[in-house]
Amino acid sequence: MKPVIALVGRPNVGKSTLFNRLTKSRDAIVADFAGLTRDRHYGDGRHNGTEFIVVDTGGFEPDSTTGIVKAMAHQTRQAVAEADVVIFVVDVRLGLSVQDHDIARYLRTAQKNVLIAVNKAEGMAESPMLNEFHELGMGELHPISAAHGQGIRSLLDAALADYQQDADDDETPDAERPIRLAVAGRPNVGKSTLINTWLGEERLVAFDMPGTTRDAITVPFERDGQRFELIDTAGLRRKGQVFEAIEKFSVIKTLQAIADANVVVLLLDATQGVTDQDAHIAGYILDSGRAVVIAINKWDAVDSYQRQMLDRSIEARLAFLKFAPLVNISALKRQGLAPLWKSIADAHASANRKMPTPVLTRLLMEAVEHQQPRRDGMYRPKMRYAHQGGMNPPIIVVHGTSLDHVTDAYKRFLEGRFRDHFKLVGTPLKIEMRSGRNPFTDKEE
Repeated sequence: MKPVIALVGRPNVGKSTLFNRLTKSRDAIVADFAGLTRDRHYGDGRHNGTEFIVVDTGGFEPDSTTGIVKAMAHQTRQAVAEADVVIFVVDVRLGLSVQDHDIARYLRTAQKNVLIAVNKAEGMAESPMLNEFHELGMGELHPISAAHGQGIRSLLDAALADYQQDADDDETPDAERPIRLAVAGRPNVGKSTLINTWLGEERLVAFDMPGTTRDAITVPFERDGQRFELIDTAGLRRKGQVFEAIEKFSVIKTLQAIADANVVVLLLDATQGVTDQDAHIAGYILDSGRAVVIAINKWDAVDSYQRQMLDRSIEARLAFLKFAPLVNISALKRQGLAPLWKSIADAHASANRKMPTPVLTRLLMEAVEHQQPRRDGMYRPKMRYAHQGGMNPPIIVVHGTSLDHVTDAYKRFLEGRFRDHFKLVGTPLKIEMRSGRNPFTDKEE
């Protein structure tokens, strides 16, 4: 699974600036969950081929006992507990403070891999002002400038040193790998009940395997000859010979499970409708490019009026997942499980569908003949051919000229025609436009 890097430090030392630098974005928040007094921010980063999750925390005062500062400290402790690497951010221009010592004392007790990033150190790599931070007794200092990007590469090299081989470790052919299936959703929507129903019904659980970077659990099992690896966002524990799912919600584990899965079952509670939390999780699934099936649990517990309202809330708040099949289930009463398994299989097959270049090009030409892309000023986009650029999620690359003027509406039109022909369900479909260079644009008049 993706390693997790938590950014910790007192207020105003540049944690958010470093967060934006690591995620290469200024709006990289992917989840802010209701119920958190001062939300942690989550984003994705990539360094030398290694993907990771970054957690930005509020200003940390470990000994706070009252008010919002206490709540922020609780959130920071949670982020540290979930992290694989902690980057302790300090400010060289403000110097070492009593609060820095308090944070360092706490981090030593947390027994995590901690790196000290001395921020705002542009042009000060050899400055004696850095030396006072050695008082913290936490090893090598990493002078950086989050605002200017200085020292970031070496900091990430150190943070990810133990994880950069993970991507090359598994050389098993795709066809021989089990389908990695994650169940994601809010607390108390029935994830544990669904998982226990699957495990008890199939009776083919072999063993539980600790994850590579933390104690997240995957459970191998088999159904109708197809091997699966169930990635549980609640955390599975063995109790004697019986598996017991503990409903302990963790944002980090959810994000890791989604990122590591081939197919995600987004579990909704029919009695509560679609909440902000559901929409945030759904958005992360879409951003991750994962195949997804929406399972509406506790369907037997709502009347016809509640079902109508639920349909409306799904249509309004999850419109960006229109491609995902909807399955009504009752995990407790074991209703709807067969259609759910069929939808999972269909979504996985769609995400890995092979689309021949001649067929894609023919579909593209038929679409253009039916409706040409709109002219943009003096530019008329001209499409020549299309080919497949990747799978899981499927990517279709369209080549031509002036394609940067193709509207989003026309891309959706193309997407619909490709989806209909290849019967793609439950998977995002990305369409990339690549324009060839116009040889006349560089000629001198």
